[in-house]
Amino acid sequence: MSLGERVLDLLFPPKCPFCQKILDDPRAPLCPACQLRLPWLEGKAGERRVDFAESCFSPLAYRDDVPGAVHRYKFSGVRALGKPLALLMAQCLKDHLPQGADLICWAPLSRKRLRKRGFDQARLLAEEVGRICSIPAVPLLEKRRDTQAQSELTEESARRANARGAYALLPGIDLTGKRVVLVDDVVTSGATLSECAGLLRMGGAEGVWCLTAAQARRDGKSSAKKEEK
Repeated sequence: MSLGERVLDLLFPPKCPFCQKILDDPRAPLCPACQLRLPWLEGKAGERRVDFAESCFSPLAYRDDVPGAVHRYKFSGVRALGKPLALLMAQCLKDHLPQGADLICWAPLSRKRLRKRGFDQARLLAEEVGRICSIPAVPLLEKRRDTQAQSELTEESARRANARGAYALLPGIDLTGKRVVLVDDVVTSGATLSECAGLLRMGGAEGVWCLTAAQARRDGKSSAKKEEK
């Protein structure tokens, strides 16, 4: 740890992303209590089928204290929460895909939403997961139009229609023979990820594996605030 990082830890002690208590060990991604009580997804429970992808992996279910952590990260501008979330995602990826991949990318925000939020939460997660797993994180996709928040749509068919045609491969992308990991923060219906995965396969990817911090119910119901992409 650098001197600058030690000073920051003294001024702003790292907190558990889920319960927000100050961590006894600043290097830990979460506190011991949350380690025991979080809704972990193990084995097949942490896998979700997504069209055009081999699978989608998630370390956590989107309930209990998980939605609050995701919201603080995305909507309250607490970018530091991206690191502990990415650490959990990276371990999940290693557990489910030990052979690794060639590239890691993300489902990007539209320009309008990026200006509003100030940062792309999926990109930060992908870059940190890539750093931990030694997989190059590169931009492969763009969102060509702003869409209605997926959480506002209850029917899976409506979610798929909302995402259809919203994304595109960046010009000149050739993924022939590449194994690609596609990152987002939460998967619900899988409409966004399947749209992006289909484009990556069209670009020549040999296989696409999706990775998210959490897995929500397919019907989108939750006690948490609504999500938006």
